[in-house]
Amino acid sequence: MTRYFCLDEPEVFDLETAVVGAEPGRVLLGRSPFYPGGGGQLADRGMLQWSGGEVAIAGFETQADGIWHLLAEPVMPSGAVVAQVDRPFRQLMRELHTDLHIVNALVYQGFDGALVTGVQMNEDGTARIDFDLPEADNERLRGLEGAINDVIRQDLPVRETYVAEGEAFDEAGLIRSRSVTPPPTADGRIRVVEIAGLDRQACGGTHLAATGASRPLRILKIDNKGRHNRRLRIGLDGV
Repeated sequence: MTRYFCLDEPEVFDLETAVVGAEPGRVLLGRSPFYPGGGGQLADRGMLQWSGGEVAIAGFETQADGIWHLLAEPVMPSGAVVAQVDRPFRQLMRELHTDLHIVNALVYQGFDGALVTGVQMNEDGTARIDFDLPEADNERLRGLEGAINDVIRQDLPVRETYVAEGEAFDEAGLIRSRSVTPPPTADGRIRVVEIAGLDRQACGGTHLAATGASRPLRILKIDNKGRHNRRLRIGLDGV
């Protein structure tokens, strides 16, 4: 995995860059501010502008030579361009992803290290997270809503570090998913997202700089999905 510009420079939403490869309806950029999606997080949205026009970004496709940006029209821009991230949508994903880390941390700590079995964030401000929790009391899970919002109100800093891939597996609780591990960077390191004083886990997505930048969260529903999976559906208040 190449380190994404958006993870190193999360507050850069408009980036002057250049087209280094082009085909009708798709381009490869020298640098890109967009997050291409992954781990249950939706890909960024945005625009590409150049002297001859502009076009919406329709998606991303990872190839051996990099991440190609799929365009909403069969145009083929060249030379200097400006890549613009849809800020409200990125903010929505950052809030949901950070809040899912809070949920994950509280379930992991309160339910004997339960692992995540699936995650999905949605454009309507809701998300779901599944845990391997065969014996959990649903009302006890629902009772976490107050603790989740208390963490949001505390405005805890959210930081990132990188550790060697081997160290990531040696540190208890750093890998929380039962089946998915964030891919290592080209130099063999795993990205770790830390909520100060609360949580530390491997993750490859975008997050807030502090928990207080999120709107309050509601637990919408809890479902039993099979013998082991317990699904928590959450939503940002006011979305």
